Amino acid sequence: MVSLRPYQETAADFLYSRDRAMILAPVGAGKTAITLTAMQDMLFNEEVGRFLVLAPKRVCTDVWPIEVTKWAPFHEMAVAVGTPKQRLAALESGARIVVTNYDNIQWLAEQTLDFDAIVFDELTRLKNPSGARFKALNKIIAPMTIRWGLTGSFTSNGLEDVFGQCKIVDQSLLGRAKGAFMQQYFVLINKEFGEWAPRVGSLEKVMDVIRPATFVLEAGEYRDKLPPLHTVELACTMDLTPYNTMKKDFVLEGITAVNAAVVTGKLQQLASGFVYDTTTTPSESPGKFKVDQKPVWYSMHKFERLEELLDENQRTNTILVYNYQEELAELKRRFNVTTLDDTDAIKRWNDGKIRLLAVHPKSAGHGLNLQHGGCHMVFLSLPWSLELYEQTIGRLHRSGQQHPVWCYVMLTSKTVDEKIWAALHDKRAISDIAMEELKT
Repeated sequence: MVSLRPYQETAADFLYSRDRAMILAPVGAGKTAITLTAMQDMLFNEEVGRFLVLAPKRVCTDVWPIEVTKWAPFHEMAVAVGTPKQRLAALESGARIVVTNYDNIQWLAEQTLDFDAIVFDELTRLKNPSGARFKALNKIIAPMTIRWGLTGSFTSNGLEDVFGQCKIVDQSLLGRAKGAFMQQYFVLINKEFGEWAPRVGSLEKVMDVIRPATFVLEAGEYRDKLPPLHTVELACTMDLTPYNTMKKDFVLEGITAVNAAVVTGKLQQLASGFVYDTTTTPSESPGKFKVDQKPVWYSMHKFERLEELLDENQRTNTILVYNYQEELAELKRRFNVTTLDDTDAIKRWNDGKIRLLAVHPKSAGHGLNLQHGGCHMVFLSLPWSLELYEQTIGRLHRSGQQHPVWCYVMLTSKTVDEKIWAALHDKRAISDIAMEELKT
């Protein structure tokens, strides 16, 4: 019989006692277990008729159906993922818990719903209040008086992200209008480009406002339950001639970057040894275009260093994190790699039957349990998002991991790799301050 840890029990009680609440806890701390425990109590006591859970797609299919058997075994769960017919069957199944992915929100808005409670797993997916998903959700959420949000960090990419997440849970916290929120807590520093910066002390003020509705799992209560996490920077070198040419001229052998934002992406590609030559041509459909990306390789330095690292670690089971499809293609050319889309990949990994598992941060960044299959991870290149970076590491460094976790970050010297790494550390500082401010 599984049981919650003391801090998880406290968090579950926190949710149960509040109609509108948020759980802010590190990856792997058991947010799903906490929430299902509170959900089961609400259903048993007839305080809720039916729960809708929104989560990333792979979390819907590979996490919630497994966790519900442990923490809410007396309640049927239906997974509304797949074709419209399959999704509708789940909605009409009578199951008191229905799980679906964020991409289906606009479809949900067109259905007849009977939910009086909703859970947002990975609440940061709703940080943009002007987005189509958010607007569609606003049309159907009024009857759902119980609203719980789960997240690892409200401020993964800055204080501005907090507004949308709080509004969808409880708009009384930070108000209805983002403009008013920005005026109160930010100052406009560049009117032409719409750039805002937080006013002095704004982070502390915002966190003070939302603290009563937020359960914060303190690091000391959680981290001592996990083995150590070792992060190792692997400096890689390459011939910087093509890199510097692109950086200076925005052009490299006919490959053109049209502006500074595009050139930054091209430079990150070059730091990994290649660059995409992108060609856009009109398609047969009016107003649409065909985009063809042909990779042009200049250096194999990261893959050569990866081979050395795998040999040094005696070919132990390792997760390889890529950002570009061409990185995945090169991994497949060199190694026998498995991806999350392969049959039973998660189960086979956790059973120790996969040596190299290639994942993209956006597909492995939330909720997946990969801690049983290995303890080594390598980032070939980095995401700009702190949330995706930390969540990806959290697939290994989470409850149930029995060994120290080794995370290797490949950085090409004197390139944008180093700037991305520094930016992630800066964003982490914001998140750390937010966590500190929310502690009671």
